[in-house]
Amino acid sequence: MVARVMVRRRLARWCGCKKGSSQKEEAFDEEDDPMTERKSRFGLDRQGMHHLGTVHWNQPAPVLYEHAVRRGEGELALGGTFSVSTGLFTGRTPRDKYIVEEPGTKDTVDWGKINQPVSLGQFASLHQRLLAYLQGRELFVQDLYAGADPAYRLPVRVVTDGAWHSLFSRNMFIRPPADELPEFEPAFTILHAPKFLAIPELDKINSEVFILVNFAERLVLIGGTQYAGEIKKSVFGYLNFVLPARGVLPMHASANVGPKGDCAIFFGLSGTGKTTLSADASRTLIGDDEHGWSPTGIFNFEGGCYAKVINLSPVNEPEIYATITRFGTVLENVVLHPETRMPDVDDQSLTENTRACYPIEFIPNADPRGLAPHPSNVVMLTCDAFGVMPPIAKLTPEQAMYHFLSGYTARVAGTEKGLSNAPEATFSTCFGAPFMPRHPAVYAKMLGGLIREHGAQCWLVNTGWSGGTYGAGRRMPIAHTRALLRAALDGRLAAAPVRKEANFGLLVPESCPEVPEEVLDPRGTWSDKKAYDETARGLTQRFEANFREYEPFVGSEIKKVAIRAAA
Repeated sequence: MVARVMVRRRLARWCGCKKGSSQKEEAFDEEDDPMTERKSRFGLDRQGMHHLGTVHWNQPAPVLYEHAVRRGEGELALGGTFSVSTGLFTGRTPRDKYIVEEPGTKDTVDWGKINQPVSLGQFASLHQRLLAYLQGRELFVQDLYAGADPAYRLPVRVVTDGAWHSLFSRNMFIRPPADELPEFEPAFTILHAPKFLAIPELDKINSEVFILVNFAERLVLIGGTQYAGEIKKSVFGYLNFVLPARGVLPMHASANVGPKGDCAIFFGLSGTGKTTLSADASRTLIGDDEHGWSPTGIFNFEGGCYAKVINLSPVNEPEIYATITRFGTVLENVVLHPETRMPDVDDQSLTENTRACYPIEFIPNADPRGLAPHPSNVVMLTCDAFGVMPPIAKLTPEQAMYHFLSGYTARVAGTEKGLSNAPEATFSTCFGAPFMPRHPAVYAKMLGGLIREHGAQCWLVNTGWSGGTYGAGRRMPIAHTRALLRAALDGRLAAAPVRKEANFGLLVPESCPEVPEEVLDPRGTWSDKKAYDETARGLTQRFEANFREYEPFVGSEIKKVAIRAAA
């Protein structure tokens, strides 16, 4: 009876059907809502926020759905997913991210095109205007954790004026038990207002979009963009700054565990298969994107997944595919069938960067604890659209550090606006340059030390093209990639005979169960061997040019294994 009364009251408030009046819509309030009990005693007033409208604290998915529908933020898709469009920005805007330069960051941040500085004054000015903008507005607050290991856990507060962004945050991070919420005190806060715009001339920044990070105040301001990935990566960037000083390597990597308790981590940029390959039914998923490697093992930073779903296959990626028609999942920029509202994962008319955000427990074989032992295998993924790199290669620790610093993959037409039909080499150091505030050498040295200390076997896996470049060859079949990985992770490839590949100095297994031998020789898959040689040489030149930036920061053992173009 009480539930029915509450539903009627809620519908009346939303529909403007207050008894005795049908003319004016009443603002939502939570006077009768038991969810208000989940409010932290550390209120928004203690963070300088006053004269606010209704504030919704730690609401679960069903309630956030109701708010989002009431506010016209999106629509329901088949199966109950919540579908949204992020408008003009369907991806991150790295040129609009800034870090406050202050005594704690002046000599520790690797300043440049990626880590752009702003002054304390610039931050304070925009912060005050944002606080003024939020006055009187309906807000949604989520108090969450980043970091599955309690020893390194970061209490995160996300304050946003959008219900679906609050749902995204709740899906993405670790949800505290209800009895911990009253005493929750944030150590890091994100103020998120997508419709609030900067004034570039006044703020002295590139555009109306801004992601301003203040490490000293442990505060991030986000405005001008609805793309929710900015929330997720702001937390990651902060952890990438603070954790190395505590002896933890933060990694843009997925992780899973085999039936014998062996852990594997997968470094990779977007489009390389990091999420797909870690979601393997034969292994337990720890997390799909961000992890820390501490003195005690691996831990997930997040409580959810943010999977790229363009061309998602129910055959090759059944676990992820099942989430796109499940209540609680947020679909970003995924086109729906106009009649059935079935998500069309092959439609890239809005963007190629279509996404699904869901709690990690939506993957059947995920471990909700988010913890794993030290990895036995470290896998570095690349999508070589030039079609010249082998599908798998064994790496020495020195080669692993080299490829970690290089962070190579390739982009092709359709993945980003403005690209031609020819592949474009991309080098993103640490497989996540936009999220790494410190110098790449800091993270590389930590990785090399951990690999040696724990005896991890390292692999380079190419999920890109074979038999020719993009447009001429074909994408490496995922069945072959999975077979290669299974053999690598279960130890069968570790002792297999190898040959040294001529262009990149890689040690390539001569055979692998379930994989045709010719697939292991990229040159052999090309009908035009001269074209292969020219293409491979061109890529080695790109590797060599890119690595010049890092040579002053590495030892002779890494320089010896660096890729050089043939004279």
